Amino acid sequence: MKKNIILWMAASAVVMLAFPWLAVTFVKGDAGMAVCFLLFFAVNPLYSVLIGAFAGKDIRHLWSLPVISAVLFLIGTWIFFDMGETAFILYAAVYLALGIAAMLISILIRKKTQK
Repeated sequence: MKKNIILWMAASAVVMLAFPWLAVTFVKGDAGMAVCFLLFFAVNPLYSVLIGAFAGKDIRHLWSLPVISAVLFLIGTWIFFDMGETAFILYAAVYLALGIAAMLISILIRKKTQK
């Protein structure tokens, strides 16, 4: 179980910290804005749902994964874009809500299939 937690935390660090750094560092101009839109509206929400669905497998041990992912997003965007920008708090809250919803749906599906 600890191996899975470490793996998902490393994946969260890559998606929520390394991807924004790569977007800011290597993609310039209008293409950078397009990459940021892709990150904020496609990659990060999809990752939040995936990590929430995985956390639903063992909620007692993995409940913190969606929270850690949202916090890492907030840290990454504040470091690489604009420190203290309140819009990023809203994005992090939405990613957290997506992760928790996916976790709860995963739990419900698991309970129905076990019956």
